[in-house]
Amino acid sequence: MMRLVGSDVLKFGLSTLRTTRAHRVLGSSWRGLGAIFMLHRVVEQAPRPHDFAPNRGLEVTPAFLDAVISRVRDLGYDIVDLDEMVRRLRKGGPGPFAAFTFDDGYLDNAELALPIFEKHDAPFAVYVASDLPDGIADLWWLTLEASIRALDHVEMDIGGETISHVARTEKEMRGAWESVYWRLRDVSEDDARYAVARLAELAGVDGQALASSLSMSWADVRRLNAHPLCTIGAHTASHYALAKLPMERAREDMMAGTARLESELGERPTHFAYPYGDEGSAGLREFDLSSEQRFASAVTTRKGLLFDAHGNHLRALPRLSLNGDFQDVDLVEVLLGGAPFALWNKFRRVNVA
Repeated sequence: MMRLVGSDVLKFGLSTLRTTRAHRVLGSSWRGLGAIFMLHRVVEQAPRPHDFAPNRGLEVTPAFLDAVISRVRDLGYDIVDLDEMVRRLRKGGPGPFAAFTFDDGYLDNAELALPIFEKHDAPFAVYVASDLPDGIADLWWLTLEASIRALDHVEMDIGGETISHVARTEKEMRGAWESVYWRLRDVSEDDARYAVARLAELAGVDGQALASSLSMSWADVRRLNAHPLCTIGAHTASHYALAKLPMERAREDMMAGTARLESELGERPTHFAYPYGDEGSAGLREFDLSSEQRFASAVTTRKGLLFDAHGNHLRALPRLSLNGDFQDVDLVEVLLGGAPFALWNKFRRVNVA
């Protein structure tokens, strides 16, 4: 998730590239072979711009998703499943192609996203963290949002530091979120979840009930898995940032999520997504773990498009986020041109360090 200030700056930069057409200066060489789109949730209505909705970046509307699929096809991209994506990366083409992926396992993936992909006869994938359909998920970022909304004052002990913030108005709630969210991302996974659980208790928020209300059941996962357009991938059991865990615990969480999916679906998932997926959550050690567990591919949230060289780094693939803060298909076209990612990655086509 991106800091709010950074989001505004990035949106301005992308809009400037679109208006000036400066992104075309680099030509087509930075478009690469294609892209993996990353999504999380599909919601009927986007929050208003000034609403307290810090997780809005994880949400897109059905209309936007529909428009993106249409635009991607209009631009000449083949929309492929993950197996075909791997085949093309190993062979160095043909391109351009795009794969659509969802993380976590939200109910709206089955209820709202599936009909859109059916309309376009387009494949997609859902990486499921098994705690969601098991009804025991700790989606602490959603619990934190609900807790801040329920309180007039937020006080949390995070890693030995007490953070206190008034949270009566929308502006104050946004400030409270910014004060605590990034601090939570800096501490251990257990400390972060404990701190949010304490706040939720004060706010009267049942985080597990909230998560269960938004998650697919195993019946939903099985229905998607049986659908010819959908691939179910693994996403650990408990959605921990693996790089922040000891080696054995990281390995066990990956294996547990995969085994749970296999037991429910009757087949082992062959594709994987790292929870959070940024450089601080998944690095060389985690890439080796996914290779050890013989996944055909593994995706990060590192920003970028796909190039020939990614055929040698199939467990460290970048993605293009369909961010709820950027629901403009013209901006998606700018991103597919590659210029923003060339600048972001300092003109490195592959970023796996």
